[in-house]
Amino acid sequence: MLDSIKSMIEYKKYFQGKKITVLGLGLLGRGINDIAFLASCGAKLVVTDLKSTDVLAPSLRELVRFSDITYVLGEHRLEDFRNCDLVIKAAGVPLDSPFIAEARKHAIPVKMSTALFAELSPATIVGITGTRGKTTTTYLIYEILKRAGKRVWLGGNIKGVSTLAFLPEVQPGDFAVLELDSWQLQGFAEEKISPHIAVFTTFLSDHLNYYKGDLEAYYNDKSAIYRYQKTGDVCVAGKGVFDYVMKDKPISDVCVAGSEDVPVDWNIQIPGEHNRDNIACAVKATRALGIAEESIRAAVEDFKGVPGRLELLKKVRGVSIYNDTTATTPDATIAALRALGGGSEYRISKSEINKLEADLHHSSNAEEKKIILILGGSDKGLSMERLVPEIPRYCNFVVLLAGTGSEKLKPVLDSLSISYVNADSLSGAVSAAFEKARSGDTILFSPAFASFGMFKNEYDRGDQFTALISNLV
Repeated sequence: MLDSIKSMIEYKKYFQGKKITVLGLGLLGRGINDIAFLASCGAKLVVTDLKSTDVLAPSLRELVRFSDITYVLGEHRLEDFRNCDLVIKAAGVPLDSPFIAEARKHAIPVKMSTALFAELSPATIVGITGTRGKTTTTYLIYEILKRAGKRVWLGGNIKGVSTLAFLPEVQPGDFAVLELDSWQLQGFAEEKISPHIAVFTTFLSDHLNYYKGDLEAYYNDKSAIYRYQKTGDVCVAGKGVFDYVMKDKPISDVCVAGSEDVPVDWNIQIPGEHNRDNIACAVKATRALGIAEESIRAAVEDFKGVPGRLELLKKVRGVSIYNDTTATTPDATIAALRALGGGSEYRISKSEINKLEADLHHSSNAEEKKIILILGGSDKGLSMERLVPEIPRYCNFVVLLAGTGSEKLKPVLDSLSISYVNADSLSGAVSAAFEKARSGDTILFSPAFASFGMFKNEYDRGDQFTALISNLV
């Protein structure tokens, strides 16, 4: 109890009366709730965002009750990064931003909110990252700890959640389970801290538009999940990422998670070999925390997955419909196709690709191809080489949403004689998919590309898809 009171005093002292510039308000809710928390602590805030007042109107309405906030919208001003005590940077703002440079020039600390929580919180931090699988693994670890009767908080890269705002209630002995993307981990690297329990699920090509094609820079940000761990901390690595982690950590410091960590008699509800890998990571991490096997098994067997991640929405006239909107990479869509089409794990070698391409024109077993795939969107600079051969293997038809990535994909689909139609809207895509679907088929919305252009983000994309499907009978 005394430790909890001490923690509360420390965080209040940290923020009260400070002039804080918040770089990035956004529309997903995390920025809103961070700002509301800081204002309630008595901080004097300047909130700056390149988006206009009109675009940010929904976020601004949430903050009207706070009078001590100055907004600078549609631009950033260097002066706001000179005359303050602290800058809090939103995830995704580049560390080489001239405004960050201006703050550092004036010896003003630059922090990120989730890393700041980890720095100030008395909780045991369980951090999860990975190109794919981090959200599912995060939610499952959270559910296992809850099942075991622990006080546990779910934060990090969770839509609408301010992890910083947990500080008033977090107590020693609690667990904070944090999904951490590569940008949030930049904040951990800046503070030279890592979670007590680090889980690294997978490492695949992604965000190469942000990282300008430099995969090593992407890994460098990700590796902050374990880089600053101390004696007694635990690092859990999926088999696909183990070799990367081994470059930095001795083998004795790494717990490798594999299918053998999930007993074959467990009744798992979420489909796909990739999800079995995610479960293995969650099981390995919670075993390292000393959680009883019966609690782990019960939570795993009850777990139905996370919305927007290979989520079965409903069956309509015998057609199963899945929302996999968070599949923003080719590898994610491969995983979904193999999970629903009965294939093996989604890692695929060059020799397999060559064999699949050779077999495409000899395959006539359309009966086995039950998936109608809706995909397409904004290009992130990722190779389609592994995805394209998988489409005719599992799909009898493709509906292609508009976007720069889709334009890049069309010539490849044409060259392989893969049947597809173009859709200028999501409602048009759903209609086109249902025109082709028959009872026993599956409609899979697994875009493989980013959502920019037609949608605000992948959550908006998934919400719109779910709303359309909910009206079908």
